[in-house]
Amino acid sequence: MVDQNLQQQFIESGQSVVNTEQQALLRLSHQINQDFAEACSLLMQCQGRIVVIGMGKSGHIGHKIAATLASTGSPAFFVHPGEASHGDLGMITRHDVVIALSNSGETHEITSLLPLIKRLKVPLISLTGKKDSTLAGFADVNLDTSVEKEACPMNLAPTASTTVSLVMGDALAVALLKAKGFTETDFALSHPGGSLGRRLLLKVEDVMHSGEQTPVVQLKTKISDALIEMTEKRLGMTCVVNAQGVLCGIFTDGDLRRTLGNQINLNDALIESVMTEKSKTIQAHQLAAEALQIMEQNAINALVVIDQASHPIGALNTYDLLKAGVV
Repeated sequence: MVDQNLQQQFIESGQSVVNTEQQALLRLSHQINQDFAEACSLLMQCQGRIVVIGMGKSGHIGHKIAATLASTGSPAFFVHPGEASHGDLGMITRHDVVIALSNSGETHEITSLLPLIKRLKVPLISLTGKKDSTLAGFADVNLDTSVEKEACPMNLAPTASTTVSLVMGDALAVALLKAKGFTETDFALSHPGGSLGRRLLLKVEDVMHSGEQTPVVQLKTKISDALIEMTEKRLGMTCVVNAQGVLCGIFTDGDLRRTLGNQINLNDALIESVMTEKSKTIQAHQLAAEALQIMEQNAINALVVIDQASHPIGALNTYDLLKAGVV
């Protein structure tokens, strides 16, 4: 069991860090000015990719900034400055824009690259904590990411400064996102494996049961035989069609319970006498998210998928959507 005094010390230390970094971020809001707008303009005009470089802790932040830019419609990647001087600088083309992070603005691995970046005539945006540093003076635009103090009690470990740099990167990415009119669909295209991607891109045809897996019976089928079809196809429902194969209705587990409640003879009665007419349907090209919406709005668990001529070509239920990650 941890001593209570030590527990309180832990709590106070954590709160102190949060308060220090919160103050640094409040200060940052006033540091976003015309320089920020000029940086955004350079990035908007970029015909190639945004190349982010940073060393140490700034490098970790740079990785995240590059990833955020790339996922929000601004192609970007991270280059380690130490590797850049040994060949990786060849990744940078004249059509790119470079973002360099260094709190001191004097990081040797980065300053040694400045003449090469200048020779390429590549626009350079710097994020530094010192306006009079070598990197800041060399950059086309310098973004002030200075902090009054680090959250570290010795004022040494990069804490508040890295938080401020990270938020400045987020600010750039979101400003560009808005200016480019980046949409949810655009986001989904770059995140096909994420939940939003599945909701916005997955179609009914990707999750439905089709062909022999689709439960279908004729209007004149006995209820008992329809139950066999439902049991074999295991979707909790069956489509009911006429002689031309056009959908006339649906029979579900719920319909079965109501039928049993009415004491109807399952071996004699026909499915057309107990089916639900005008059942809800959807088409294969529609989004799976639309299928979910129809089910939720109508408090149903299954949908029939039809073609243009109202022939059932498939079926799906809530479990299929759940399994596909749409729910």
